[in-house]
Amino acid sequence: MTLPFEGAISAYYLTKAPEWVRTRIELAEKNDIITDDYPYSERMPGKVYGREMEALQKELVKLQAWVKDAGARVAIVFEGRDAAGKGGTIKRFRENLNPRGARVVALPKPTERERSEWYFQRYVRELPAGGEICFFDRSWYNRGVVEHVFGFCTPSERERFFHQVPEFEDMLVQDGVRLFKFWLNVGRAEQLRRFLDRERDPLKQWKLSRIDVEGLEKWDDYSAAIAETLKRSHSDVAPWKVIRADDKRRARLAAIRHVLLSIDYAHKDERAIGHEDDAIIGGPELWHD
Repeated sequence: MTLPFEGAISAYYLTKAPEWVRTRIELAEKNDIITDDYPYSERMPGKVYGREMEALQKELVKLQAWVKDAGARVAIVFEGRDAAGKGGTIKRFRENLNPRGARVVALPKPTERERSEWYFQRYVRELPAGGEICFFDRSWYNRGVVEHVFGFCTPSERERFFHQVPEFEDMLVQDGVRLFKFWLNVGRAEQLRRFLDRERDPLKQWKLSRIDVEGLEKWDDYSAAIAETLKRSHSDVAPWKVIRADDKRRARLAAIRHVLLSIDYAHKDERAIGHEDDAIIGGPELWHD
């Protein structure tokens, strides 16, 4: 089988990954959580997950009906390390929603024209209209982390971003946009385990990029950029919710549950939604390297 990027991820695993990372991956059973201080040792059982997800799906349908009737605008930003589960979480949000009112925004690298525009301009074009929920699979926070780590922006451009982003988000919220910001975090060994799975699975190889491969050796640079970004862009108006995503099932439930609990939509069943797991979702203080 031909591996993407000439098997660069497997090569990193065999020759460059820290020994403790290789050991944890080698010794792990399928359902084991391999991040040291994760509050659970195994993935959520499938039957429990399925039952809770079904209840939340019904509530999401109610939420979308209310959004349409009320002309509300909901923007949900998903950020996080590569392979943290952003796309999979968005998929679970949308799987039973009317796609006409639940749109995914996943922008490619900017064109030459876009590079000459105000940085936020191309994201403004994608903001939700009345009656619409927009899911941003990565967002304007590229400048805070990925662009900085790979040198795609200058220090002054990044500093200008941090100066402008609080006001930009404040304007969105003041204008009535329901803005949610999720940071999905995943441990180093778990991230590499997921990359290896993607590399070997022909149905998942499309998820990998050259940035993913080169980023494997930039873990510490990413960590520093993430910590600074969370610190400088967290506010009362537009707070970050960090989700510990080493267990994809718990992470998906946490994100959906938070949105449902935060909006007062028609026919809401709070018993069906349940309570947030504070060990899985919280403020920036929950983020760890």
